[in-house]
Amino acid sequence: MDITVEQPARARLITSESQELPVSATLQYTSGDPYAVHIGFPPDVSLSGTDVTWTFSRELLQEGMDAPAGQGDVHIWPCGRAHTVLEFHAPEGLALIQFDTDALRRFLKRTFAAVALGKENIDVAVDRGLAALVGGV
Repeated sequence: MDITVEQPARARLITSESQELPVSATLQYTSGDPYAVHIGFPPDVSLSGTDVTWTFSRELLQEGMDAPAGQGDVHIWPCGRAHTVLEFHAPEGLALIQFDTDALRRFLKRTFAAVALGKENIDVAVDRGLAALVGGV
């Protein structure tokens, strides 16, 4: 049985004019995809006007709260002791979102209670991923 951890979070979108606009987000983790975390944003935050969900490694989130981490589409770094910045790259542009580090740490702690770091079962994750790709064929 899959365990899902979901947590609402307040964040701030940092604009090109260095303004900080409040946004809501949903942090999510499922034991069926044990290496990934998902952060969902409502339509009013996206350029397309639709819900947007970013998926990246749980380990990247953990590392990025203590030191700059990431490459490609997602970069994470601490911003002082109280905040963590997530930088998302998409074809439409770049988004900088600042979260309270304590909220991210609480979320990660809950994910580690669901599936301990280093105790992820890769075989189950691969089997489920393959089943989703082939659609039961």
